[in-house]
Amino acid sequence: ASLTSALTVDPLTWRQHGQILVKSVIVAISWVFTYFAVKHLPVSIAGPVRSTGPLWTFTGALVFFAERPTLSQTLGVVVTLLAFWALSLAGRAEGIRFHRDKWIGFLALGTLLGSVSGLYDKHLMGTLQFRASTVQAWFQFYLVLLFLPLVIGWKRRWWVRGEFHWRWSIPFIGLTLLVSDYLYFWALRDPEALVSVVTAIRRTSVLVGFAGGLLWLGERNGWKKLPAVLGLLAGVALIVLG
Repeated sequence: ASLTSALTVDPLTWRQHGQILVKSVIVAISWVFTYFAVKHLPVSIAGPVRSTGPLWTFTGALVFFAERPTLSQTLGVVVTLLAFWALSLAGRAEGIRFHRDKWIGFLALGTLLGSVSGLYDKHLMGTLQFRASTVQAWFQFYLVLLFLPLVIGWKRRWWVRGEFHWRWSIPFIGLTLLVSDYLYFWALRDPEALVSVVTAIRRTSVLVGFAGGLLWLGERNGWKKLPAVLGLLAGVALIVLG
């Protein structure tokens, strides 16, 4: 019975459909900016920049959900900012100027929109009490509709593009996104769940991207970025443990 409940998709009103559609629009725009940025930036830079998302979610949670930080969480925010600054210095070794590089700007905008999405998720799951499976099902459906024009344009070569090469990693990425999103939505339904803490835990995935950039993709200057990455994680840990 619990499994049936966990996978049930509830009927929605037009207003509720609109509320989930807003979620899909925010995520779609965030993904477009983020993926273009990741295409042009080293993973060992892009991953840590993305990991600053909890900082912006934390700030939004203070304003919109009246979440109040402890001293430890406040210190975590300061450490995160300092680590982000240190990462920008490490990026200069690869010719990346954080205040001039447009792909950093794309990544920053994608990260900010991701934080907006996180805050909106808390509104959907915590305030409006949507079922996790309902949000997951319709959120993915509307994402398909939003990206369909881009797929058609890509297929018909409406713009200059590279060749597509199929890899089994593509459906694997989709599957992992589905599972992780579902668990994330489920966590936010807990009345005591703080979106700032849940998001911070989620962003510790930066370790996977950073390690992959060094060990699998052979990116340069990785060890020079390690102290900044550890600083980001320390900041996130302080926010979570606070």
